Amino acid sequence: MKKLLYLFASILLFFLVMSCNTQNKENKDTKHLFTGADGKIELIVLDPGHFHASLLQKFPQNQVNDTVLVFAPEGDELHQYLQSIDGYNQRVEDPTDWHEVVYAGSDYLEKMIEVKKGNVVVLAGNNAKKTDYILRSINAGFNLLSDKPMAINREGFELLKAAFNAARERDLYLYDVMTERYDIINTLTRELVNYKSLFGDLQEGTPNEPAINLVSVHHFFKEVSGNRLVRPAWFYDVEQQGEGIVDVATHLIDLVNWQCFPEQVIDYNTDVTITGARHWATKLTMADFTRSTNLETYPEFLKKYLKEDTLCVYANGSINYQVKGKNIAVTALWNYQAPPGGGDTHNALFKGTLATVEIVQNEAENYINQLYIEKNPAADEAVFEATLQELIAHLQQTYPYISTQKIMANRYQIIVPVENRKGHEDYFGMVASKFFQFLVNREMPEWEITNTLTKYFITTSALEIAKAE
Repeated sequence: MKKLLYLFASILLFFLVMSCNTQNKENKDTKHLFTGADGKIELIVLDPGHFHASLLQKFPQNQVNDTVLVFAPEGDELHQYLQSIDGYNQRVEDPTDWHEVVYAGSDYLEKMIEVKKGNVVVLAGNNAKKTDYILRSINAGFNLLSDKPMAINREGFELLKAAFNAARERDLYLYDVMTERYDIINTLTRELVNYKSLFGDLQEGTPNEPAINLVSVHHFFKEVSGNRLVRPAWFYDVEQQGEGIVDVATHLIDLVNWQCFPEQVIDYNTDVTITGARHWATKLTMADFTRSTNLETYPEFLKKYLKEDTLCVYANGSINYQVKGKNIAVTALWNYQAPPGGGDTHNALFKGTLATVEIVQNEAENYINQLYIEKNPAADEAVFEATLQELIAHLQQTYPYISTQKIMANRYQIIVPVENRKGHEDYFGMVASKFFQFLVNREMPEWEITNTLTKYFITTSALEIAKAE
């Protein structure tokens, strides 16, 4: 088993020597190209302040080199990341074999750019810094895989546009870690919504009665990989973490684009109208904060959110908007802790002219997300059922474990056994694998880029509307 290397200023000499040894072997114009060979993807983890940084390394991939370069400020967040990686290396079942080569210092970003080693930067941390990291990494010649959100305000959105322009000019790839596409329930929803003979056309809806409605609930206090998650204090500062409508809502908007407008370019200049947005606070006691962060007092930057001794975090919000004339609502909620037996939840409703598709995850479902389709009154029952069975038979070629069951008049459940589902932590490796495939095949579609920008236009514009109300 290999050791985690925790080096400081002396690591610079190592990097410079390595750089000199390889400088003549690399052509600057082709450095970003990938062959798919083992170990050719060399990760750089920059300022890993969020546990998603380590989840991207939970499961090894042959294309990824075992040596990972880490540039970060000294502190608890770096230590927590390294402990997570060490835990993956030390686990009994399917251990990883990462070598973490660390530079810890106040000039970590400048050092990463100066050293010029590695070819894919991984970002998951303080969101106030993230968009600047993205732009500077792209300008330095690195491909980039970023945890959401890429931007948390209008200024960040402008930087993000510049980053995508720079990536295009340099033939580099910049990709958002949209894990929820890999949930089997979301995947099957996409299939149902786009099977026109079953679902019909997506209704237009109205701002008050949208055709699409997604609600996501998250929790500040939680466990990850079996361990209590210690949040950094800045996670409770919306100027650093971002409000719920610029953070969690990115997943919801991405799902709407991916499920209801598959592989379509969505231009925020012509295809999007925001009809409303609002936000409100989650209130935490000092005891809640301490239990989550291990801190006994509020840091100075959080005191502006205090009402007496209660911390008010504007983590909740909703956005009403239109894409290509279809009315959509997304809501992001943050509670302190999940109820017993519960966890983060995702509920969704999609209204078609022939049927309604619904994702339900609540206490009645034992907090396991379940998928339903319900025939509209105008649709012929015999034709509807035959069409549903036809689609299920087709999907069983890829997902042989799924089935359907009529649970009441006009309503059917698409059954996906829990043992056949992947977990949320598995999705990170799936996203990374997709990104690495893009790097090798140079095949990232245009809609991935335009729809990412559209997503952040919606969230950052909605934030301004919510704040103005």
